[in-house]
Amino acid sequence: MRVEFFLLMWSVLCLSPCLSTQDGLSPNVTVSDLTFKNMDFAMDLYRKISGYHDNNIFFSPLCLSTVFTALSLGARGATRDQILKGLNLHLLQQPGNNRIIPELFQQLQRNITQDNALKFQQSMGLFVGHKFVVENEFINHIQGFFGADINTVDFRDAEGSLAAVNEYVMKKTDNKVKQMVSSIEPLTQLMLVDTIFFKGAWELPFNPNNTEKDRFYIDKYNIIQVPMMFKEDEFYNTHDKELKVKVLRLPYVGGSAMLIILPNADVDYTEVDEEITATRFLKWIKALRETKLEVRLPKFKMGQSYAMQKILPSLGITDVFGDNANLTGLSKAPGLQVSEVLHKAVIEVDERGTVAAAATTVGITAYSLPTQFIVNRPFFFLIYHESTNSLMFMGRVIDPSKY
Repeated sequence: MRVEFFLLMWSVLCLSPCLSTQDGLSPNVTVSDLTFKNMDFAMDLYRKISGYHDNNIFFSPLCLSTVFTALSLGARGATRDQILKGLNLHLLQQPGNNRIIPELFQQLQRNITQDNALKFQQSMGLFVGHKFVVENEFINHIQGFFGADINTVDFRDAEGSLAAVNEYVMKKTDNKVKQMVSSIEPLTQLMLVDTIFFKGAWELPFNPNNTEKDRFYIDKYNIIQVPMMFKEDEFYNTHDKELKVKVLRLPYVGGSAMLIILPNADVDYTEVDEEITATRFLKWIKALRETKLEVRLPKFKMGQSYAMQKILPSLGITDVFGDNANLTGLSKAPGLQVSEVLHKAVIEVDERGTVAAAATTVGITAYSLPTQFIVNRPFFFLIYHESTNSLMFMGRVIDPSKY
């Protein structure tokens, strides 16, 4: 009998200097190694998503990598290997130590949440059918490493189980998400939910009185009017002459920031898609210099949903979705497989802030910058925790008027 396992993720907008090792972690593997690998996973996933369309994109790589790392604790053999390789975390493994990667995630969350000024909450919930048996070791691991809440539900009561899941998500996202899921597959016996809620207030807020309608060039044939925020102040920025993009750091209160990547006016954003990597991100961060700038940034709001079971196989994560799935570390029930992986994310950027969230500098300069930084054409953005360089959210804005 085939038993379905349903993974849900939600992010409401949702941050890499090296950190000292703690909690018994190997001195050879650090949280900064995790954040670096997770960023390259994010870029790989972004390119897969962008291959489907030319629209706005927004997702949380941290949310995705967290929930699949939790799932890997119940996976065995090729199924586990595929998950970790697809997440770009396989090189962090150590022989005979399956705890190292979840320990890194545990330490990362502690580092992100240690500053009380940052409103960041990541939660995990496992919903188990009332007659379904889950291995105690798996429960102990996801509770110990991820603080997971264990909930027993009767999936035969479709309406009741649906209400339980949606109520959990609504509570964990500060009531920003009213309905995470609209239906549950009949054979579902488990649902694993990971939520991230981030609310960031700008260190340098924009004055709403200065917001005016202005032009935004979707392309040379499509020009729209959007509310454009304005701020003149000292900002950290740089110019990557090799990639032909300008980079602007917009800090939030509490140790996180948004990085705007704006291609030059004569550069198509698709030319930049393949070149954004963790290494380049670190070069940008290192090259940032403070300059007085006039910044114009459009207000925007996005909500995006992705059926990840259609995208992740292109990253090599295949077995977990089919008859070859080996999730015997989670349950000894036969035929257990993941039927669906839903990832939903929303972001709202306005004058007050956001609700959601290498050694060389060759080819990068922080000098001779223009006095204006006008974001009036398609751009990319990364939201990251600054002391760890952990990428929480990333996106692409083609049309800021589209929700």
